[in-house]
Amino acid sequence: MSTPLKQIHLAAHFPGVNNTTVWSDPRSGSHIDFRSFTHFAQTAERAKFDFLFLAEGLRLREQGGKIYELDVVGRPDTFTVLAALAAVTERLGLTGTINSTFNEPYEVARQFASLDHLSEGRAAWNVVTSWDAFTGENFRRGGFLPQDQRYARAEEFLSTAHELFDSWKGQEIVADQESGTFLRDARAGAFAHHGEQFDIEGRFNVPRSPQGRPVIFQAGDSEEGREFAAAQADAIFSRHSTLEDGQQFYRDVKGRLARHGRGPGQLLILPAATFALADTDAEARELAHEVRLQQVSGDTALRHLEHVWNRDLSGHDPDGPLPDIDPDPGEHTVARGRASVRHHRDPLALAREWRARAEAKNLSIRELVIDVTGRQTFIGSPATVAATINDLVQRDAADGFILVPHLTPGGLDAFADSVVPLLQERGVFRHDYTGTTLRDHLGLALPEAAEH
Repeated sequence: MSTPLKQIHLAAHFPGVNNTTVWSDPRSGSHIDFRSFTHFAQTAERAKFDFLFLAEGLRLREQGGKIYELDVVGRPDTFTVLAALAAVTERLGLTGTINSTFNEPYEVARQFASLDHLSEGRAAWNVVTSWDAFTGENFRRGGFLPQDQRYARAEEFLSTAHELFDSWKGQEIVADQESGTFLRDARAGAFAHHGEQFDIEGRFNVPRSPQGRPVIFQAGDSEEGREFAAAQADAIFSRHSTLEDGQQFYRDVKGRLARHGRGPGQLLILPAATFALADTDAEARELAHEVRLQQVSGDTALRHLEHVWNRDLSGHDPDGPLPDIDPDPGEHTVARGRASVRHHRDPLALAREWRARAEAKNLSIRELVIDVTGRQTFIGSPATVAATINDLVQRDAADGFILVPHLTPGGLDAFADSVVPLLQERGVFRHDYTGTTLRDHLGLALPEAAEH
């Protein structure tokens, strides 16, 4: 008997300010105009995607004492956008990145419970931490937390939020035409949490929502992040999108589930993925190259290199060789915020690696940055891309993909119109939604403590 084909999960990432969008293309629209969000979400829903993923930025990045050029459009509030999208979509899941370092459990739980009600069960929370004092300056709780403390806070934050969601378990809500809606049980919403991070007690004032709790996403890739996801998350927003790398990550994280009393189907692995589509594979490769050149201008390449070198490199030629000086390993002062070197724990080692790569391939600064930064995950005709996605999922490199187009808001249209029908023909992607909630789309059961 043959093994049944895995069903592919697809989602769409509205990228916000980033290094992916080709702003020079006249089809690139505003990232704060609600019409952009509407078009993007409705395209994803037309294609029967599981959910839309919306990132969050708590402070505009700075470089050389100026606002980073890709941040000038700003970042609208995640909850506001998702709540508005709930009114213009019917089945699409609505996933928002909300920070656990600078927020408080009560307000975040209340916001997600409200969103789950407004969307009739389509809310999801990507739980992230914040690493830097620069972002913290925007909040009363300033400063920063070491990595181990960030995850300790995140774990207790999430468990506290779950206590709030579950405080309505078993409460009976009665609707009466004359007296309105009321509670038969006066204990509704009562909670008390006394821990190292949070000491709160009171009543949660939002009734149990359709999903009981929002679907929980996690995006960290550290050892602490992987363990946190295995213990708490429903899905991981991963960066491991190639076959070998994806299979290794898939085995590692899924292998952690048993010690937390969970099965493989209770955590989905969903890497981010870009794409370049054309009528033929050759045309798609040409398009991918053109897109990369547009994404990485000479100035962008120098700014990227400054993230690692921690020096002003404006006097260098982006079409020339790498600087002959080493990075400054001290406190980072050139780039501040998410554009900084938080992913580069050893800039001197990284510089040596990049110099070796540039020398071996005879690469200029710009060519090197194009070579080392993200490139299109899927390149080819619709048939090639559909086959590649299916192969990766069936071979357990992923459970699906979160697509990040290089054009917003229309960049998802071609994928929806050409690749999705081919996946449907293969029998690995839905023709229509069979459920109403995001948990239905993802094949996730209600949390046991939140069952009605």
